[in-house]
Amino acid sequence: MDNYRLLLMILILLLVFAGIGIGCWFLIRAKRKKPDDIDLMEGHDFEYFCADLLRRRGFQEVEVTKGSGDYGIDILAEKEGVTYAIQCKCYAAPVGVKAVQEAYAGRDYYDRMVGAVLTNQYFTTPAVEAAKKLKILLWDRGYLESMLEE
Repeated sequence: MDNYRLLLMILILLLVFAGIGIGCWFLIRAKRKKPDDIDLMEGHDFEYFCADLLRRRGFQEVEVTKGSGDYGIDILAEKEGVTYAIQCKCYAAPVGVKAVQEAYAGRDYYDRMVGAVLTNQYFTTPAVEAAKKLKILLWDRGYLESMLEE
């Protein structure tokens, strides 16, 4: 009877450890998969994804603007008394100056304090230079991934 209990305990422990291992594997796979899923999103889906992400990061009054006639702004939001006008770009290549110009124009149109471009990619050198000159925040893939991890 004692050997039976010992074997049963060993079997239970093996099943528990196997379950933990499988659970960890799924968690690691799910974390790795997120950026790939983001890259496959359609533009409007990406905007809603970003809006939800901003809400989880403490932004309030997060609103996705209407699709057309939005003056280049996809999301309006507020955090700690600062208002934001955010241009979202889900691209397969680096984001250029046009997105920065849209955020700049949209920030003024919506009378917001801060303009930003949020993307799943990185920015071209001219876009970075324009953003510095126009005082537009650039939230690139690295920033997006850090927001997903927190």
